[in-house]
Amino acid sequence: MSAAAERPWLALYREGTPPGIVPDHPTMLDAFRATVGRHPEAVAIRYFDGALTFAELDARSDALASALVERGFETGDRLAVYLQNDPALAVGYLAAWKAGGAAVAVNPMNKHGELAYLLEDSGATALLCLEELHEAVAAQVLEGDVHRVHTVITCSPREDQTRDDPRVLAVPGSPRPAGTLDLGELLAEHAGRTPTRPAPAPADVAVLTYTSGTTGRPKGAMNTQANLAFNAQTYRDWIDLGADDVVLGVAPLFHITGMVGHLCVALLTGCPLVLTHRFEPQVVLDAIREHRPTFTVGAITVFIALAGAEGSTREDWSSLRAVYSGGAPIAPAVTDRFEEQTGLYIHNIYGLTETTSPSHAVPLGRQAPVDPTSGALSIGVPIFDTTVRILAPDGSEAPVGQTGEIATSGPGVVPGYWRRPDATAESLPGGELRTGDVGFMDADGWFYLVDRLKDMINAAGYKVWPREVEDVLYGHPAVREAAVVGVPDEYRGESVKAYVALQPGATLRAEELVDWARERLAAYKYPRSVEFLEELPKTTTGKILRRTLRDGAG
Repeated sequence: MSAAAERPWLALYREGTPPGIVPDHPTMLDAFRATVGRHPEAVAIRYFDGALTFAELDARSDALASALVERGFETGDRLAVYLQNDPALAVGYLAAWKAGGAAVAVNPMNKHGELAYLLEDSGATALLCLEELHEAVAAQVLEGDVHRVHTVITCSPREDQTRDDPRVLAVPGSPRPAGTLDLGELLAEHAGRTPTRPAPAPADVAVLTYTSGTTGRPKGAMNTQANLAFNAQTYRDWIDLGADDVVLGVAPLFHITGMVGHLCVALLTGCPLVLTHRFEPQVVLDAIREHRPTFTVGAITVFIALAGAEGSTREDWSSLRAVYSGGAPIAPAVTDRFEEQTGLYIHNIYGLTETTSPSHAVPLGRQAPVDPTSGALSIGVPIFDTTVRILAPDGSEAPVGQTGEIATSGPGVVPGYWRRPDATAESLPGGELRTGDVGFMDADGWFYLVDRLKDMINAAGYKVWPREVEDVLYGHPAVREAAVVGVPDEYRGESVKAYVALQPGATLRAEELVDWARERLAAYKYPRSVEFLEELPKTTTGKILRRTLRDGAG
């Protein structure tokens, strides 16, 4: 019997934890509706000084869904959601499902070219976005003709939002961007209405979550209703979360970790989700003090920033009983230092967009071992009903302790990529995800992430594809050749570094090129450093050798 088939990791589960679970609800929308039925007046979202109950969230999403349907949103259509961590995002996702469609998660840091690509590729027919993002990015993109968007809804974040405010996120009296609909006005206009659309099926796409994967062009992972429902319940049962808990939303909700580990967990359990628009350490620290969260999950950089924030004390962290971190490698010294500062142990969690957040996690109450050879901290063990194999280069299963590609199958794995059958066949043969990550399993069933097969850069939990950055750099008239690699960064895990050869006779300062890229790329993508070389290393066929640059990077 193979190492994976024996599933030695089950012995590491907490006592009484079953090897598998049967989801309470077939879809995420069913889970939310059941919560509304149980706890209609319980707080669903806390946002600065305001709050929304589950009944209010249900009513607002009904109203938005009705407005979408009235404006031509068909069954199977997509609503692009271009927001920060705001209550309107939850309203938008639920409304898309109630209207018979799916949401498209859009990173609010995306610039013109990135947004244009996502709208075109997803075929979204409606867009919900912040007014500031409409003005800075979306308005120009929507002037083009490569998208199908016919309904544009805008809103504004409000720090003083109250439960009695039917506008949710709209600022009274603020000028509405031309050609758009106001979210608050739509909710008021359609208050009390419910959409007449059949409920989504478990296999229906709930959210298209874009990931660069292995091809360089972002692909829409089809996270289904069943995927979300299963992994939301995985969080609940793995960590014993319930209605009495409070979830601190530090991970972005457009990212799969925040989407499942924050939003879907709250929708399933009936506990409040604390949101702060975007991550600002002092603002989040204030929210911790005010709302006393019990659980959170986020990138390690978030916890480093919070623990180091001015005025942070151990007492601030005393309400939290479970802290998980994923998205970027964690050094054992970092978890040790965090525990000294806060009294909390950070449990590792690992997964990809294609696994709908967790595929591995450290059991609550256990501490992950450190591999004595590599010094790597274990990423945990496979979650419920999930089988993970380590594949040798020939595709066979590697023996215990040998490194190879991590391959994952289970209820959290997506069925494929949006309109990409070739990419689906390559990355998900037989439904098993070939992650592109290299790791190994020890004899006890602990898994370790050693390296990545591809050139993907992981900057503070965000994936960066080098070619996308290089394409922008090549747009500068002084650049002749460019190559981008990830270099170690104590804070981010990895930072983006660019190696550049200039055109003959051209002069350019590193700061100028960084500024050029910053204007054209999301904040986590632009190079933090630039090194100029006379020539970039190449193969005999002229292909630039990124690995050589990465191995010699400083």
